[in-house]
Amino acid sequence: MNHIIDQTIQFVKKTLANAEAGHDWFHIERVYNNAVAINASEKTNELIVILAALLHDIADAKFNNGDEEIGPRIAGDFLNTLGLHQDIISHVQQIILNLSYKASLGVVTFKSRELDVVQDADRLDAIGAIGIARAFTYGGYKNRVLYDPEIKPQLNMTKEEYKNSAGPTINHFYEKLLLLKDLMRTETGKKMAQQRHDFMLTYLEQFYTEI
Repeated sequence: MNHIIDQTIQFVKKTLANAEAGHDWFHIERVYNNAVAINASEKTNELIVILAALLHDIADAKFNNGDEEIGPRIAGDFLNTLGLHQDIISHVQQIILNLSYKASLGVVTFKSRELDVVQDADRLDAIGAIGIARAFTYGGYKNRVLYDPEIKPQLNMTKEEYKNSAGPTINHFYEKLLLLKDLMRTETGKKMAQQRHDFMLTYLEQFYTEI
């Protein structure tokens, strides 16, 4: 299994060499580490969890004109070169396709314990100190304002509304980040999320004090 993981890591590093800073190799590495830590307790299929964690952002739809099929396709093409069983490849592709917060706002037709593990691992990297840094990094990448009291957060958005949202970065806390703690699927993920969630609340309190 180690040579499969090593080849996948090298492929991901090369593919994401020029990626936006919030979705680069270091994000992948953190999600990979989170997934391994969660799976140590959840005990699902380790190879599927690791491959999905490493490949989950190989071609994020928001950087590819909204194409939600390109990531699973590139991942599948790569995994086929490793000679893996088609059941493993298909499972990894389904995890990538259904992993994002945006995907959860639509009709979800695929479920697995491995998806739960990788989804929790990815969501952990969207909250806490790292999550705050990533939110503002992406906001800067999209040239969004930090905060505008005249623009209120859009709550209960549909999938299409979320995809097209371009509000201030602070609004993103209320539209997604603060919601993730209660959306964790695994008991391990829930425990890991609490401290990061609390840190975001402290950050927002300080932010408004300074405003």
